[in-house]
Amino acid sequence: MTAILWLRRDLRRADHPALLAARDAADGDLVVAFVLDPALWAGAGPVRRAWLAATLEATNAEYDDALTLLWGDPRTEIPALAERVGATSVHVTRETTPFGRRRDAAVAHTLASSGVDWVETGTPYAVGPGLVRNGSGTAYKVFTPFAKAWRAHGWPDPAPRPSSLPLREARGDAEATAAVREALAAPDLPEMPGAGEQAAAVRWQGFLDDALTAYTGDRDLPGIDGTSRMSPYLKLGVVHPRTLLADLTSRRGEGKETYATELAWREFYADVLWHNPSSAWHDLRDALNGMAYDEPADAIEAWQTGTTGYPVVDAGMRQLLGQGWMHNRVRMITASFLTKDLHVWWPVGARHFLDHLIDGDVASNNHGWQWVAGTGTDASPYFRVFNPVTQGEKFDPDGDYVRQWVPELAHLPGKAVHQPWEHPDGYAHGYPKRIVDHAEERREALRRLDGVKGS
Repeated sequence: MTAILWLRRDLRRADHPALLAARDAADGDLVVAFVLDPALWAGAGPVRRAWLAATLEATNAEYDDALTLLWGDPRTEIPALAERVGATSVHVTRETTPFGRRRDAAVAHTLASSGVDWVETGTPYAVGPGLVRNGSGTAYKVFTPFAKAWRAHGWPDPAPRPSSLPLREARGDAEATAAVREALAAPDLPEMPGAGEQAAAVRWQGFLDDALTAYTGDRDLPGIDGTSRMSPYLKLGVVHPRTLLADLTSRRGEGKETYATELAWREFYADVLWHNPSSAWHDLRDALNGMAYDEPADAIEAWQTGTTGYPVVDAGMRQLLGQGWMHNRVRMITASFLTKDLHVWWPVGARHFLDHLIDGDVASNNHGWQWVAGTGTDASPYFRVFNPVTQGEKFDPDGDYVRQWVPELAHLPGKAVHQPWEHPDGYAHGYPKRIVDHAEERREALRRLDGVKGS
C-alpha cells in the first residue's frame, strides 16, 4: 500500500508524528508532497515566497530529494495525487487556522468518496489549540491563567526521527519547480537566515549556549543579538516547539522560564484564533466599536518605508525591509505608532507585516497587533500610547540599533539619535523631519477614545 504525507506547516523530518504514522501505513511506498497553492503564493509577497522556497529546498534534501512539489489548489491536487499513485491514506499534521481547517475538510471529503483514508496526527503546537480549558470547560480569555494551565496540561516528548523511509521518487509539477526558482531569484530580497532543519539546529544551539542565560533581560534590547530568532523556523514547522521545550528542561536559570513563557504566548494566540476564527481580521473585543480611524496614504507610506522622522520607528521598519524580520519590542513600538499616532486600524499594519515577515503567522501577528491596538485579549489599554522617543531611549540606550538601520543618524552620539531635532547636526545627512507631533497625536487618540466611551 502507498501512503501520502502532505506537508504544510511541518517542513521537517525530526519530531514529526504525522510522518511516523504515514511510514507505518506505507507497506509499499511513501510519497512526501507539498502543494504550492497559486492563490496563497500570489498573496504572500516576495520575501515570504523566498523564505518558503528556501525551506522547501532544504526539506527536499532532508527527504533525500524525494519531495514531490505540486502546483494548484490542494482540494484537487491531493486527491489527484492519491489516485495517480494508488494511495490508500493521506497523512497530515492537524491544521488549526480557519482557512486550513476549511481546506482540509474539503480535501478529506473528496478523498472519502474515493475510499482514501484521511489521517490527522499531531499539531504544530506543544498543546493543540482548544485543548487547554478552564474549570468550567471554556476557553481562557487572559494569558496568565492560560499559561499556568498550559504548563499543567503538559505535552509529549519529541517523536523520534526515522532513520530510513520507503520514499517514492519525486514526480512533481514543472510549474512548482519554476515558482521556487523564481522566488529565490527575486530582486532586492532581504538578508535571510539559513533555511532548513540543520540551520535551525545550529541557531538554536547557539542561543542555548550563548544567550539563554541573559535572555530575560536582553530580549527587550534590539541593539544586541539577545533573542533566539527561532520564529521563522517555527512558522514553517522546521522545528517543533515541543523539541525546544524538551531542550530547555536541562538548562538552569530564569532565562529558560522566560523563553517557555514566550512559547506559551504563541500557543495562547493560536488557541484564541481556534475559538474565535473571525479575530484573524476583525476586532476580537468590541470595546472600540465606533472608533474613528484614518487612512492617511502619505503617512502610511512613510511608516512602511521607515521615514516617519521617529528614529526607533524608522529603524524597525527598515529592519523589516532589510531582514524580513523585526525585533519583538520594536514590533510593539511601530504598531503603536501606526494605530495611536497615525490613527490607522490595526489590520492595515498586520497585512503589511505579513507581507514582509518571514515568521509572519496569522495568529501571533494579528493578535499581537490587537494587543497594541486595544481590541484583543490581554489588550494593552487603548490609552497606553507608546512614546517612540522614551521607548527608544529605554530599550536602545546607546543608540546602536538606530545607527545600524538609519545611517543618516550614524554621526549622532549615544542616545542623541533618538531626538535628532534637538541636535544641531541632526538633519545634516538627510534624515526626514517628523511627520506628526507625538504629543498632539496622543491627545487626539485619547479624544477619540473618549468619544467611543461617550457613545
